[in-house]
Amino acid sequence: MEDIQAEVHKAYEIIKNGGIILYPTDTVWGIGCDANNPEAVKKIYSLKQRAESKSMIVLVNGDRLLHRVFNEIPEVAWDILDYSDKPTTLVLDNPRYVAKEIISSDNALGVRIVTEPFCFKLIERMKSPLVSTSANISGQPSPQNFKEISKEIIDGVDYVVNLRQTEIKPVKPSTVIKLTANSQVTILRK
Repeated sequence: MEDIQAEVHKAYEIIKNGGIILYPTDTVWGIGCDANNPEAVKKIYSLKQRAESKSMIVLVNGDRLLHRVFNEIPEVAWDILDYSDKPTTLVLDNPRYVAKEIISSDNALGVRIVTEPFCFKLIERMKSPLVSTSANISGQPSPQNFKEISKEIIDGVDYVVNLRQTEIKPVKPSTVIKLTANSQVTILRK
C-alpha cells in the first residue's frame, strides 16, 4: 500500500529546501518545485534543457490559492472549470506572488486545479502553487507513464515520488485554454 502522507512529507522537505521533484499528477508525470522559488525554477529549465522564454504551469488545489495567484479571474473561467470533464489548464493574465521565471512574456501563466491526491495534499502542505512541467527533455515526447521517463530526468531531480510508478494507463496532457482579461477564449490544446 502506497503511503501518500509519507511521500507528501518527503517531497515537501525537498521543495522547502529549494529542490525539485519528479511526481505523478492528474495527467502525465511532472517535474516540479515551489512556484515562488526562482532558483528551483531555474534548475528545472536547466534539467529540461528548455529555453527560459517557454513558460511553465502551476498547480493549485482550489479556489483560494487560485485567487492568490490571480487577482482577476474572468467569469468564463469558472464555467469552463465547472463543465470540463477532464483536467484543464487555464492560461490567465497578470499572475502575482510567483517567480517571474515561470511567467510568459505576455504576462500570463497557465494554472490547473488538481484533484490527484498526492498533488492536492502536497500543495495543501506547501500553501503555495507547485510548478508542473512534463518529465522530459525539451523537444522529446512527454512520457505516458513512469517507465518511459528518461534516466537523465530521474537522475536530475532531487527526489522521485514513490507513488503510482507501476501504473500503465493511457494518459493525456491537459486541455489548455487561454483566457484574457477581456474574456477572449482561445483553445491552445484540446
